[in-house]
Amino acid sequence: MKRYTPTYYANNLFEINPMFFLRIKTNVLLLDLDNTLDTYKTKNPSKRVVNYIKQLKDLNIRPIIVSNNTSNHVKNYARALEIECITRVFKPFAHVLRKKLNDLHINPQDCLIIGDQLVTDIACGNALKIKTLLLEPLTKIEFITTRINRIFDKHIRARLRKCGKLNNWKEAL
Repeated sequence: MKRYTPTYYANNLFEINPMFFLRIKTNVLLLDLDNTLDTYKTKNPSKRVVNYIKQLKDLNIRPIIVSNNTSNHVKNYARALEIECITRVFKPFAHVLRKKLNDLHINPQDCLIIGDQLVTDIACGNALKIKTLLLEPLTKIEFITTRINRIFDKHIRARLRKCGKLNNWKEAL
Protein backbone atom coordinates (compact mmCIF):
# COMPACT_ATOMS: atom_id res chain seq x y z
CA MET A 1 0.00 0.00 0.00
CA LYS A 2 2.96 2.33 0.52
CA ARG A 3 3.35 2.61 -3.27
CA TYR A 4 -0.15 4.08 -3.54
CA THR A 5 -0.32 6.18 -0.38
CA PRO A 6 -0.49 9.90 -1.21
CA THR A 7 1.16 12.52 0.94
CA TYR A 8 -2.01 14.64 0.78
CA TYR A 9 -5.60 14.27 -0.32
CA ALA A 10 -8.25 16.77 -1.52
CA ASN A 11 -11.60 16.58 -3.25
CA ASN A 12 -10.34 18.84 -6.04
CA LEU A 13 -7.48 21.19 -6.79
CA PHE A 14 -9.61 24.30 -6.65
CA GLU A 15 -10.44 23.94 -2.96
CA ILE A 16 -6.74 24.36 -2.11
CA ASN A 17 -5.43 27.82 -1.38
CA PRO A 18 -2.23 28.14 -3.47
CA MET A 19 -0.40 29.43 -0.37
CA PHE A 20 -0.56 25.83 0.87
CA PHE A 21 2.09 24.85 -1.69
CA LEU A 22 4.49 27.45 -0.39
CA ARG A 23 3.87 26.30 3.19
CA ILE A 24 4.91 22.77 2.27
CA LYS A 25 8.00 24.11 0.48
CA THR A 26 6.84 23.27 -3.03
CA ASN A 27 7.50 25.56 -5.95
CA VAL A 28 6.89 23.15 -8.87
CA LEU A 29 3.51 21.51 -9.40
CA LEU A 30 3.41 18.52 -11.73
CA LEU A 31 -0.23 18.51 -12.76
CA ASP A 32 -2.09 15.69 -14.44
CA LEU A 33 -4.53 17.05 -17.01
CA ASP A 34 -7.42 14.67 -17.58
CA ASN A 35 -9.89 14.65 -14.69
CA THR A 36 -7.49 16.71 -12.56
CA LEU A 37 -7.57 20.13 -14.24
CA ASP A 38 -10.42 19.49 -16.69
CA THR A 39 -12.19 16.56 -18.32
CA TYR A 40 -10.37 14.77 -21.12
CA LYS A 41 -12.92 16.13 -23.60
CA THR A 42 -12.22 19.76 -22.67
CA LYS A 43 -10.22 21.37 -25.46
CA ASN A 44 -9.41 24.69 -23.82
CA PRO A 45 -8.75 25.48 -20.17
CA SER A 46 -11.83 26.41 -18.18
CA LYS A 47 -12.00 29.82 -16.54
CA ARG A 48 -11.34 28.36 -13.10
CA VAL A 49 -8.18 26.62 -14.38
CA VAL A 50 -6.95 29.85 -15.99
CA ASN A 51 -7.56 31.75 -12.73
CA TYR A 52 -5.92 29.08 -10.59
CA ILE A 53 -2.83 28.87 -12.80
CA LYS A 54 -2.54 32.67 -12.67
CA GLN A 55 -2.64 32.55 -8.86
CA LEU A 56 0.14 29.94 -8.86
CA LYS A 57 2.31 31.98 -11.22
CA ASP A 58 1.74 35.10 -9.11
CA LEU A 59 3.27 33.19 -6.18
CA ASN A 60 6.22 32.04 -8.35
CA ILE A 61 4.96 28.47 -8.31
CA ARG A 62 5.81 26.72 -11.56
CA PRO A 63 2.92 24.61 -12.89
CA ILE A 64 3.82 21.91 -15.42
CA ILE A 65 1.30 19.57 -17.02
CA VAL A 66 2.52 15.97 -16.86
CA SER A 67 0.56 13.55 -18.99
CA ASN A 68 0.77 10.03 -20.39
CA ASN A 69 -1.13 11.38 -23.38
CA THR A 70 0.77 11.88 -26.63
CA SER A 71 -1.70 14.06 -28.48
CA ASN A 72 -1.47 17.71 -29.38
CA HIS A 73 -4.40 18.21 -27.01
CA VAL A 74 -2.03 18.39 -24.02
CA LYS A 75 0.39 20.74 -25.79
CA ASN A 76 -2.41 23.06 -26.96
CA TYR A 77 -3.97 23.10 -23.50
CA ALA A 78 -0.62 23.97 -21.88
CA ARG A 79 0.10 26.60 -24.53
CA ALA A 80 -3.25 28.27 -23.79
CA LEU A 81 -2.17 28.52 -20.13
CA GLU A 82 1.33 29.62 -21.08
CA ILE A 83 2.90 26.80 -19.08
CA GLU A 84 5.16 23.87 -19.86
CA CYS A 85 4.02 20.32 -20.41
CA ILE A 86 5.68 16.95 -20.42
CA THR A 87 3.94 14.30 -22.51
CA ARG A 88 4.51 10.55 -22.91
CA VAL A 89 5.49 10.25 -19.27
CA PHE A 90 4.42 6.60 -18.96
CA LYS A 91 3.18 6.98 -15.40
CA PRO A 92 3.47 5.00 -13.11
CA PHE A 93 7.02 4.39 -14.34
CA ALA A 94 9.32 7.10 -13.06
CA HIS A 95 12.25 6.98 -15.48
CA VAL A 96 10.85 9.37 -18.13
CA LEU A 97 9.71 11.97 -15.61
CA ARG A 98 12.99 11.70 -13.68
CA LYS A 99 14.95 12.40 -16.89
CA LYS A 100 12.68 15.30 -17.91
CA LEU A 101 12.97 16.92 -14.49
CA ASN A 102 16.73 16.55 -14.70
CA ASP A 103 16.75 18.08 -18.21
CA LEU A 104 14.73 21.05 -16.87
CA HIS A 105 17.11 21.38 -13.88
CA ILE A 106 14.27 20.79 -11.43
CA ASN A 107 15.03 19.26 -8.05
CA PRO A 108 12.40 16.58 -7.31
CA GLN A 109 12.35 17.77 -3.68
CA ASP A 110 10.81 21.05 -4.90
CA CYS A 111 7.95 19.19 -6.62
CA LEU A 112 4.49 17.96 -5.81
CA ILE A 113 2.72 15.69 -8.28
CA ILE A 114 -1.05 16.13 -8.41
CA GLY A 115 -3.47 13.68 -9.98
CA ASP A 116 -6.67 11.73 -9.72
CA GLN A 117 -5.29 8.20 -10.09
CA LEU A 118 -3.46 6.15 -7.50
CA VAL A 119 -2.07 3.59 -9.95
CA THR A 120 -0.52 6.19 -12.25
CA ASP A 121 -0.02 9.65 -10.70
CA ILE A 122 0.56 8.71 -7.06
CA ALA A 123 2.60 5.59 -7.83
CA CYS A 124 4.85 7.64 -10.14
CA GLY A 125 5.37 10.37 -7.54
CA ASN A 126 6.12 7.85 -4.83
CA ALA A 127 8.62 6.08 -7.10
CA LEU A 128 10.35 9.44 -7.55
CA LYS A 129 10.18 10.03 -3.78
CA ILE A 130 8.36 13.34 -4.22
CA LYS A 131 5.30 14.69 -2.45
CA THR A 132 1.96 13.59 -3.91
CA LEU A 133 -1.57 14.96 -3.83
CA LEU A 134 -4.49 12.71 -4.71
CA LEU A 135 -7.72 14.26 -5.96
CA GLU A 136 -11.13 12.86 -6.70
CA PRO A 137 -11.80 12.68 -10.45
CA LEU A 138 -13.75 15.65 -11.80
CA THR A 139 -16.11 13.43 -13.80
CA LYS A 140 -16.92 9.81 -14.53
CA ILE A 141 -16.39 10.36 -18.28
CA GLU A 142 -13.03 8.72 -19.02
CA PHE A 143 -10.89 6.84 -21.53
CA ILE A 144 -11.37 3.08 -21.58
CA THR A 145 -7.89 2.52 -20.12
CA THR A 146 -8.66 4.88 -17.26
CA ARG A 147 -11.89 3.00 -16.58
CA ILE A 148 -9.84 -0.17 -16.21
CA ASN A 149 -7.44 1.58 -13.82
CA ARG A 150 -10.44 2.76 -11.78
CA ILE A 151 -11.30 -0.84 -10.92
CA PHE A 152 -8.01 -1.14 -9.04
CA ASP A 153 -8.13 2.46 -7.84
CA LYS A 154 -11.55 2.01 -6.23
CA HIS A 155 -10.38 -0.91 -4.08
CA ILE A 156 -7.09 0.75 -3.11
CA ARG A 157 -8.85 4.01 -2.15
CA ALA A 158 -11.29 2.09 0.02
CA ARG A 159 -8.42 0.37 1.79
CA LEU A 160 -6.52 3.63 2.28
CA ARG A 161 -9.66 5.24 3.75
CA LYS A 162 -10.22 2.30 6.06
CA CYS A 163 -6.62 2.51 7.29
CA GLY A 164 -6.83 6.31 7.72
CA LYS A 165 -4.11 6.96 5.13
CA LEU A 166 -5.85 9.66 3.08
CA ASN A 167 -4.47 12.74 4.83
CA ASN A 168 -6.53 15.80 4.02
CA TRP A 169 -4.35 18.67 2.87
CA LYS A 170 -5.92 20.95 5.51
CA GLU A 171 -4.45 18.79 8.27
CA ALA A 172 -0.93 19.63 7.05
CA LEU A 173 -1.39 23.32 7.88
